[in-house]
Amino acid sequence: MDFGLVAILLLMGLTSCFALYNAFNLIRDGSGMSNLIKQIFWYAVGFAVMFIISSLNRKMLMRIIHKAYTVLMICLLYLLASSILFRLTGHSLPFSPWINGAFSWFRLGGLGFQPSEFIKIVLIVMVSEMLARYWKTHTSPTIQDDMHLLLQIARIALPPLVLIFLQPDTGVCIIIAFTLLVLILCSGLRREYIWLIVILAASVIALFFYLYFFQRELMVTLFSSYRLQRIDAWLDPESHILGSSNQLYTALLSLGSAGLTGYGLQANIIAIPEAHTDFIFAAFGQCFGLLGTVFILLVCLLLDLYLCKIAYNMKKPADRYITIGVIAMLLYQQIQNLGMIVGLVPITGVTLPLISYGGSSIVSYFIAFGLILRASPNARKEYRIGRKNNLMAVRRMQKS
Repeated sequence: MDFGLVAILLLMGLTSCFALYNAFNLIRDGSGMSNLIKQIFWYAVGFAVMFIISSLNRKMLMRIIHKAYTVLMICLLYLLASSILFRLTGHSLPFSPWINGAFSWFRLGGLGFQPSEFIKIVLIVMVSEMLARYWKTHTSPTIQDDMHLLLQIARIALPPLVLIFLQPDTGVCIIIAFTLLVLILCSGLRREYIWLIVILAASVIALFFYLYFFQRELMVTLFSSYRLQRIDAWLDPESHILGSSNQLYTALLSLGSAGLTGYGLQANIIAIPEAHTDFIFAAFGQCFGLLGTVFILLVCLLLDLYLCKIAYNMKKPADRYITIGVIAMLLYQQIQNLGMIVGLVPITGVTLPLISYGGSSIVSYFIAFGLILRASPNARKEYRIGRKNNLMAVRRMQKS
């Protein structure tokens, strides 16, 4: 058992529940207490899943991961069919309603399941195993070998990315693409490929903004108006205060007016949409000001640094790649969520990991933490010490 990781995750859970408690008066839809009880439940499920996964062997885990990929792809195809049916007839398939402008969820009563949250973890594990096998069998890879590897990664990553983009859920697509890119770059890729990826990314961004400013009609044809409104709200928030930039405006107003210590427990001075999910950082900042927001940042940083320490000490490449992928995913979501709240990046609906309300996000991350826990050098060291002490005790008994 890596007690350091478990203790940090317990701290994250307590912080999340306390943040949700203080957002009670800001929640418009549903009951704040109901959300808090569900969050506690999902954290309990997450810890149970983490401990179960940490006790499984690698072969069994890989069989489960490959089966999970197939099941999740079927779920994503079902959501796409529901979206197409809704556009044609105005009715969606059972258990897959239209929520917040997208078909991303399965709903059964009061419980929800978002397949895209779990496909992120599955892709990290599958790509990590592919990279580990590749560098084990190719000591001096050629360009053709590298191209073959990239095609294999694209074969498993592009289908879910396309299906998630069509939901539409651009935020999750960017998270997956960024995470896999970091994994590939950290695996020892040639520097020429790194520069090629940087140039390609810069070209895509430049082309997007060229079309946005000078070819507006073409942009409307290529992208949904919903996505363009997010860009409009980011670039010119003051012109859309009552519309698409209302979330950003209220978040900035709540953080800017809270001062050093905030307005106190369960403050409701400024209404914040989605206060328990996407904008929980702004809600917590309204209650506890600069001190509260710094506390959230320190808790997130503590988890990130501890995972970096685990990755640095790992010996097996596959385990190290999995941990690096989880770190990249965590960091991107943290930076994206905090950045969109203060207006540095467009709002994409990305939540603050392990702090925002959400069962699918919590359980998916705890699956990843289970994989890290079973391979953590700290846990392995404690197991060896315990085994050594047991052997010494047996020998003493035999001598006596």
